[in-house]
Amino acid sequence: MSKRQNLTQASRWVIKIGSALLTKNGMGLNRKGIARWVQQMAHLHQQGVELLLVSSGSVAEGMCRLGWQQRPHALHALQAAAAVGQMGLVQAYESAFSEYGLHTAQILLTHDDLSNRQRYLNARSTIRNLLQLGVIPVINENDTVVTEEIRFGDNDTLAALVANLVEADHLILLTDQEGLFESDPRTNPGARLLQEAEANDPSLDSMAGEAGGELGKGGMATKLRAARLAARSGTATVIASGNHEDVLLHLRAGENIGTLLYSTQAAITARKQWLAGHLQMRGRLILDEGAVRVLKNEGRSLLAVGVTAVEGEFERGEVVVCVDKNGNEVARGLINYPSEEVRRILGQPSERIEAILGYIDEPELIHRDNMVIL
Repeated sequence: MSKRQNLTQASRWVIKIGSALLTKNGMGLNRKGIARWVQQMAHLHQQGVELLLVSSGSVAEGMCRLGWQQRPHALHALQAAAAVGQMGLVQAYESAFSEYGLHTAQILLTHDDLSNRQRYLNARSTIRNLLQLGVIPVINENDTVVTEEIRFGDNDTLAALVANLVEADHLILLTDQEGLFESDPRTNPGARLLQEAEANDPSLDSMAGEAGGELGKGGMATKLRAARLAARSGTATVIASGNHEDVLLHLRAGENIGTLLYSTQAAITARKQWLAGHLQMRGRLILDEGAVRVLKNEGRSLLAVGVTAVEGEFERGEVVVCVDKNGNEVARGLINYPSEEVRRILGQPSERIEAILGYIDEPELIHRDNMVIL
């Protein structure tokens, strides 16, 4: 079966609609467009597809309502615009979906909601319950409270992490472009659209280019990063034009629209999905060559004897990243000791931990069940 045919059978989609589609180039919400996409989603829902909608547009809608012509740079101004715009955005979706007898639920997330294990599980349970009830979750970053340090950065990344969260079959990124081109179509009119590729293919980086326009923060580079995040949990990503007539229905039919970026990895456990998508690292462990080798090749736990240095401050149970001597990321996982104690036992065999610290919690710094290799 072709990879496109998987779309005809997929049962759970995360659909992200970008600012350029939603806001009529800054002139308020594209309500006709919203009506078209909602109509298509209603048809998909009738076919048994579980849908989660990640929607951009709150800041742009707020700007329009406030009469602002340029996107502000100050965080408090962005938060004010988001707070105003979110009202119009949710109102538009609730009204459009209600025409088909469908209920929506607003879900506002910050990075902390997905980086804290308990809140991650709470969000997962709530969203799964909503899907069981036949409700369409409308998800956005909680711009009104988020700080620069804990931002997702863009809704493509948020959509990918939501796909990880709910183990989605497909992530659909609707944009104002046809998909990923092999060269920039703005400078090369003969540029060829890439039909499909493996998400982690390194040759895609040169095709993705830089970030997008005034209203949105995303570009093809962020969409490629999102596809790679989604691929970690086995989710395939489609980048397609939201302006294509009945684009979602054509994708459901398995037609060659947009660019399909597929995963060659088997789906990993929910706990390891969370670790792999965890953007807020609390610290770094620098590993020697032997530790790198056993983690990559033998799937073993990380011991203190294989650590040469510690960076950052962290507590037991927080997520740290493991790197080789050149700074290349090897793994990430839940640490069993706080940074202060790790510094005291690094380079030491496990049997020395109790003598050094006066107690032993676990013989490993990171157990293999709490670690994902990257």
